[in-house]
Amino acid sequence: MADRRRINGPVGATTPPIFDKPAGPAAAKTRDAIRKIFLKTGITPSASGSAYLELENPNPQRPGNTSLKLSCTVHGPRSLPRSAPFSPHIILTTHVKYAPFATRQRRGYLRDSSERDLGVHLETALRGAIIADRWPKSGVDIIVTVVEGDQDRDSPRAKKDDEGWDMMNVLSGCITVASAAIADAGIDCVDTVAGGVAALVCKDDKTAPTIVMDPVVAEHGSILAACCVAYLPTRDEITNMWFKGRLPGADMMVYDKLMEKSLVACRCANRVIVQELNETVKKGQGIS
Repeated sequence: MADRRRINGPVGATTPPIFDKPAGPAAAKTRDAIRKIFLKTGITPSASGSAYLELENPNPQRPGNTSLKLSCTVHGPRSLPRSAPFSPHIILTTHVKYAPFATRQRRGYLRDSSERDLGVHLETALRGAIIADRWPKSGVDIIVTVVEGDQDRDSPRAKKDDEGWDMMNVLSGCITVASAAIADAGIDCVDTVAGGVAALVCKDDKTAPTIVMDPVVAEHGSILAACCVAYLPTRDEITNMWFKGRLPGADMMVYDKLMEKSLVACRCANRVIVQELNETVKKGQGIS
């Protein structure tokens, strides 16, 4: 008889995650590359679709340095209650929640305003990819759990107000992992949507600001602006964009470069999604 009072470990042996290289042959992270991504689908058998995403730790030697770890489950599509009004398209419900231990400050068990904002952005990003009229009067629930936030607990910036810059990376990861979970659930989409972030960073007041992809807050002196984009690579469409910060002198050329770098980051993340989905299909067909 199984012990239901605690979560038991796996029966067999486990292997550590192997991070994919989404940005060319260079293994080290540069200003023109994003961190390595580990993506796995089908981690929750009871859900219609599920996925797990983890970003490479930029500095594993530091005990206080953390990476981004997300888990997503998809429940549905399923019919709505009879009391619900008729809807010609599917009703999409997104739910983003931090684990209590995911960030420096312990989170509550009820969603706060930042988590609700992430849910709204995620719903907007996914709504443009799902073919909603395939399931009339149906609903699907997409739940993303942030197991570990992209923060540095021992950095000097940890004592300051980081203005929530790590939320941009969290939203980008939520979009990517939710897209893989939706595909794992067999929900028809026009394309796989991927998230990407680019930021305008500055080391100190004397150096000129530069644009980097997939910014790590603890590695930069200050972040002036950041842009998170949800992108459909095959259709070349943007389903959601979140810009935060202030550009020096309101330079529109810097804004255009931020957008271009964000799209490059989206294409890199999309390669990881496509590679994992291809491997899932091969395993299902028994192809080695």
